[in-house]
Amino acid sequence: MAKIIHSMIRVLDLDKSMRFYADVLGLRESHRLDFPDFALVYLRGTESDFELELTLNKGREEPYTHGTGYGHIAIVVPDVAAFHAELLTKGYEPAPVKEFKRDDELLARFFFIQDPDGYKIEVLEHHGHYH
Repeated sequence: MAKIIHSMIRVLDLDKSMRFYADVLGLRESHRLDFPDFALVYLRGTESDFELELTLNKGREEPYTHGTGYGHIAIVVPDVAAFHAELLTKGYEPAPVKEFKRDDELLARFFFIQDPDGYKIEVLEHHGHYH
């Protein structure tokens, strides 16, 4: 059986991205491969073995485009409103909290935030399918 182990995104400022992911998602460096032209830094949290790979192509100054295929990564937290408020006090600018419903049934409570390179992160509350 296959096991998903990581997802990779390209970043322009490795230190800035690492600070963001540590501060917002609690992800810390678990492994690093440094080469003359590029560096790969793997970030991991304590809740999962899944890693986010940050790829820095050294010398690149032009922002990456995300195309029409990339959507977002998602995390789950116990209390979306509290986490949203915490990010605001840290100076981040998350989008407003929203609720996704079918008739009167709450399916999800969530918000989005973008990392320094514009990648979207969906923050979902523990509820229903999202646990």
